[in-house]
Amino acid sequence: MFSLRTLFRKEDRFLALLLASAEEGQASVKSLAKLLGSPSDSAGLKDFLESRDKERQIGEAIDALLCESFSTPLDREDIELLSRALYRIPKTIKKFAERYLLCASRIRDVSFVEHIRMLEAATGTVYQMVSGLKKGPNLSATKAHNDILQKIEGDADKMMVAELQQLYRGQYDTVTVVILKDLYELLEKVFDRCRNVGNLVFGIVLKNS
Repeated sequence: MFSLRTLFRKEDRFLALLLASAEEGQASVKSLAKLLGSPSDSAGLKDFLESRDKERQIGEAIDALLCESFSTPLDREDIELLSRALYRIPKTIKKFAERYLLCASRIRDVSFVEHIRMLEAATGTVYQMVSGLKKGPNLSATKAHNDILQKIEGDADKMMVAELQQLYRGQYDTVTVVILKDLYELLEKVFDRCRNVGNLVFGIVLKNS
């Protein structure tokens, strides 16, 4: 029987592209941190647009390879699902950035420092998990990383509840409450996207171990 481990050790374009996609998730968080620090800088959104174009090109390259390749290092369906899941991370971060820029002047006193810290941890863990696919399936390491993602997502949910409680205490006017609720929900989606990638990678490694 052909060894999956041997196949994983080979330089593979699919895994290289998936890793590049995971890198874009990290890059988007860095761009977001920069934007939050200087929302009046128009160059900030440009970073997101460039990242979106790069991410789209990566997705198109994966789709093209799926069509032309006879053999793949992972099931075709798994590659496609993972590619789509990775794409949704920077896409959702970009959506948050666009919404934030529309109302930055109203919420300049609101801090997102803790969100950025947790997003950096989540996207960094996603990168490590995808990188692990390129190095070779390691079930124990993948589970440990996935457990980290689950904890980050759980902590993000708790933070979201606390933030909503704060909003409903009447500190902000109605419009600001609506704005912040929308932004918090978008951030929650980013953590959900990262968790989903973790679950997909864990399932892939579990299946191929």
